[in-house]
Amino acid sequence: MCYERIRLKEESSRCLLCLEGPCSKNCSKGMDTAAILRSIRFDNLHGAVSRVEASCVDCDGDCMKACRRSQIDGAVNIPGVLKDLKAVCKPDQKVIDMPDLHITSMGVEFENPFLLSSSIVGSNYEMVARAFDQGWAGVAFKTIGMFTPQEASPRFSALGKESNPMIGFKNIEQISDHTLEENLGYIKKLKEDYPSKVIIASIMGRDAQEWRHLAELMEEAGADIIECNFSCPQMVGEGLGSDVGTNPDLVREYTAAVRRGTSLPILAKMTPNITDMTVPAKAAMEAGADGIAAINTIKSVMNIDLESFASAPSVSGKSSVGGYSGKAVKPIALRFIQDMKKDPNLADLTISGMGGIETWKDAAEFLTCGCQTIQITTAVMQYGYRIIDDLIDGLRRYMSRNGFTHVQEVVGLALRNIVPCENLDRKTIEYPRIRHENCVKCGRCFVSCEDGGHQAIVMHPKTGYPTLDPRKCVGCQLCRVVCPTGAITQGTRVVPKFHVG
Repeated sequence: MCYERIRLKEESSRCLLCLEGPCSKNCSKGMDTAAILRSIRFDNLHGAVSRVEASCVDCDGDCMKACRRSQIDGAVNIPGVLKDLKAVCKPDQKVIDMPDLHITSMGVEFENPFLLSSSIVGSNYEMVARAFDQGWAGVAFKTIGMFTPQEASPRFSALGKESNPMIGFKNIEQISDHTLEENLGYIKKLKEDYPSKVIIASIMGRDAQEWRHLAELMEEAGADIIECNFSCPQMVGEGLGSDVGTNPDLVREYTAAVRRGTSLPILAKMTPNITDMTVPAKAAMEAGADGIAAINTIKSVMNIDLESFASAPSVSGKSSVGGYSGKAVKPIALRFIQDMKKDPNLADLTISGMGGIETWKDAAEFLTCGCQTIQITTAVMQYGYRIIDDLIDGLRRYMSRNGFTHVQEVVGLALRNIVPCENLDRKTIEYPRIRHENCVKCGRCFVSCEDGGHQAIVMHPKTGYPTLDPRKCVGCQLCRVVCPTGAITQGTRVVPKFHVG
């Protein structure tokens, strides 16, 4: 089972996630193999196996003949993927009674928790309408101001690692490049055509008067919620962007101005470019906000060209500090969110969470840390609106398997298990367990423990297998983290017999 999981993950990750995947069109069994591969990529294994036709006992491989990956380094081994998929995951029969994903936040009804966050992915009528048609519950429309910026070109760059071309993403894009009148028209028409969808109008003013006026205009246009963008790292200047979010006095002043301009619920969007997010969050709530959106992107400099010494994205050889997002920022986002939820004065805070969400599992983590809705941009930019299929299906299947009937039941469940460092159990040790049946004797655990741990692993001179020395092991489990085959697992927690030190 161990090797099947590894092969499944590695081989499915080779799929290019083509538009209208040719593998599906060429499948002799009539299966949507492209959708199966996509579900695997987005951690929805139960959803993937449910798409496998019962008649597909032995795949003939016709789908591989059309695979565009073959033009690079060989077609994706789809028969092998299907075989491994069926070995590691059985069809989920419990999803007949689908759990309810509707959620009410700040008095507004959402058909599911998934929203497009304020960015290029929700910046005109046509784009948002397509997203709504595919199942997204709402949009935080790209930030609207009283002015129209002139954008730089190019304005995107990605950080890769090994075979993953984008674990992090940088942008130097600013607020909406459409006029105020165009944006008001988009919002009005979207609300007319999609009355059950939630329209969050993200706004940014340059002074209190502009903040108030923008709020008035958004309510008149039909928005359901106002989101105050106090956090864009690319918008610089007095009273703009993340410089507002780090100044509690400005947060308070501008939130109060927006409250004077609207009766709609207000979300204050926080910047992570700060040590303690609870301070501006409290200022926003005291001034009339109904909830917090977090986190926006992280200030970053990335990808220095060591020949030209230009940073990316390079605009005529120059770049600037920009916003970092993508999967790599998820732990940082969750940390800020739990900080706010653990503060006694913010325990009942409504949070719309974002930051590194790609899969239903990522979304579920944000829900369990106290978020009621989920906002996504970078994953949409990379994979398209179609990820909503696996976000919804994967979350529902998870809830069904675990006995949840309504998504609200999941909200906040992880918070009780995140405690101050001094409250952790330090009297016992959980030694790692090495399973030789899954070990390929690569020695990665030995290398990491020897050079980055406590020299507690020995490679047996005859068998070649790693062996644990409990007299030196402190239970840090670095070996388990680096093991490429899953041969090292968590063991039993015990009171140590040996003095470690």
